[in-house]
Amino acid sequence: MKTIKVAFFDAKPYDRETFDAVNRGDGVELKYVALHLSPDTVHVAAGADALCIFVNDLVTREVAEALHAQGAKLIALRCAGYNNVDLKAVYQRIHVVRVPAYSPYAVAEHAAALLLALNRKTHKAYFRTRDGNFSIHGLMGFDLHGKTAGVVGTGKIGRVMAGLLRGFGMRVLAFDPFPDAVFAQASGCTYADLPTLYRESDVLTLHCPLTPENVRMINAETIAQMKRGVFIINTGRGKLIDTRALIGGLKSGRVGAAGLDVYEEETDYFFEDFSSAVIDDDVLARLLTFPNVLITSHQAFFTREAMANIAQTTLANIRAFFERGELPHEICYRCGDATCQRKASGKCF
Repeated sequence: MKTIKVAFFDAKPYDRETFDAVNRGDGVELKYVALHLSPDTVHVAAGADALCIFVNDLVTREVAEALHAQGAKLIALRCAGYNNVDLKAVYQRIHVVRVPAYSPYAVAEHAAALLLALNRKTHKAYFRTRDGNFSIHGLMGFDLHGKTAGVVGTGKIGRVMAGLLRGFGMRVLAFDPFPDAVFAQASGCTYADLPTLYRESDVLTLHCPLTPENVRMINAETIAQMKRGVFIINTGRGKLIDTRALIGGLKSGRVGAAGLDVYEEETDYFFEDFSSAVIDDDVLARLLTFPNVLITSHQAFFTREAMANIAQTTLANIRAFFERGELPHEICYRCGDATCQRKASGKCF
């Protein structure tokens, strides 16, 4: 059988290690490229049957047209999100598949870690004791037990997070466009509308995909509805939050703390080393000055188990298409729904 040639963009050392361990050269040839996919780098994929891309690789109309002209048949996202792909531009040109789930535990546990670190200020205590400073002044937190958490999105990650929060003894309110009464009863959570979550939550944690309806759902208006001192955790998508509005909430004290693993303009910074450079994004630079903000660089997914699952599913997606003509995790081009059951008929509208 013909070897499947794959151009693997934004390749990091851990990507190579994980994918090589899973692939072992079994009918798939991976050409690792350190560059991000963009109009300026798309030519590197010439001759490839498929592309493997990540969250900061952009498939614009220009990129889609170039890939189609170069003969690429498949774009395999090694992530769950797909807002970096212009689905209308690739429609009837190139198929797009993703990894719908890798480890919900990885992301939920990282969200919990952000919450715990911000509350008990362990990141600050670490640097104090390293300098021989054993004072605890300024490190006071609060008991999570008995407080209210609002979980936005009850997919696999949101459900795991709800379980962790319930384990702390928190009352958990949940919002999802498609509430699941069976899950709510089994987990001890209560579904409510967003205004209720904003009004009653001591902790608000975001675990929903980015859609046209929820872009910047956390904004000046919604922050004004929140309980004073609310902790906001976001391990979903950066554009769920209007960052300037978040800064305003932090300055006013309406937002007590923010734990962010994503940022709405992260493409130019996250996953790269800028320790010897000046950050010229004024909004990001301002966020980094707040003592009650903890930012990590989109690493919530980054566990051994999750990386292995990502590699296995991505390679399985590629082989399924080229060897059997199957697309088990295809994203519907027409409605943009990765779980659309009607895409085969083209009647999803």
